[in-house]
Amino acid sequence: MSKKRGSGGPGRRTSGTRHYPRTARLKELFREILAEELDRIDDPRLELVTVIEVDVDADLHAATLYFAAPHDPADPDADALDAEVLAALADNRIRLQGAIGRQARVKRVPELGFKVDTVTGGAARIEEILRDLPELQGGGADDETAIDDPVVDDPAVDDDTDGATTG
Repeated sequence: MSKKRGSGGPGRRTSGTRHYPRTARLKELFREILAEELDRIDDPRLELVTVIEVDVDADLHAATLYFAAPHDPADPDADALDAEVLAALADNRIRLQGAIGRQARVKRVPELGFKVDTVTGGAARIEEILRDLPELQGGGADDETAIDDPVVDDPAVDDDTDGATTG
């Protein structure tokens, strides 16, 4: 009695290329499609906007595009710049959904929503805090709290003889 190769059980189809859930594949596919389409759109508000992630509902009713705009998150005008990008994305929503419909093989094209990606701003803030820590700036810790070098130079150990001592 021989087993069928690749059978995942009764009634299951398996494929060598599908090792992760459908929504994860769609998220990546939609991210690529939307990033390419944003490059094609001639709107100065969308220049250098980066698609960070696309979240897709399992039922494909909705998808949320998370983006990063080219500005410093600490800039006082950052919220206004993000609002401009959100408005530009909303103005081009139908075109972006159309690109998904043309390029992805899905039964339903999800309705797109847009959100500013806050993770990149938070990461930049953490990096700034770490950069300002005195322990990481040039001098390091003071002499009393410095950890001694764990490798001790012992003149009795000859490096050429694999740790054999000279007597």
